[in-house]
Amino acid sequence: MSEKIEVMIPEEELMNRIGELAKEIDRDYQGKEIYMICILKGSVFFACELAKKLATPVILDFMQVSSYGDGTTTSGSVKIIKDLDSSIKDKDVLIIEDILDSGRTLCRLISILSVSNPASLKVCTLLDKPARREFPVDVDYNGFEIEDEFVVGFGLDYAQKYRNLPYIGIVRFEE
Repeated sequence: MSEKIEVMIPEEELMNRIGELAKEIDRDYQGKEIYMICILKGSVFFACELAKKLATPVILDFMQVSSYGDGTTTSGSVKIIKDLDSSIKDKDVLIIEDILDSGRTLCRLISILSVSNPASLKVCTLLDKPARREFPVDVDYNGFEIEDEFVVGFGLDYAQKYRNLPYIGIVRFEE
């Protein structure tokens, strides 16, 4: 079986929306410093582009969690592979996520991070797939709401492939 990728959100549209998100975030964090947590690996492209467009000072840290493995559906469990390097106590934390799907991963992550008593804890996601939501998650900044399609590109992958595509594409499986 092979894959064909169909463009869903072109690069120019992605970059324009990321610029808009940066303006919203700058407005809300005026006079503060953002402790940005990039969720590896899928959020790296989005986090870097967003950080470059922000005027607000940013401290960047990384967490790696997994609920997919090499498949196209969540495994049902959330595994922390890499934790934060620093304490987030009393910091204004912004979680950067590539896609909000079932909500399982983000819901668990918010619960874990809240225990550390950040000054604030907000979520920014590039893509939101509400049709698949199983766990409630409040998103403060959302790039695009999308239909229930399996997507890749701009950091999102299928079995570790296609992360480097400069756009968001739908995976179509062919025999």
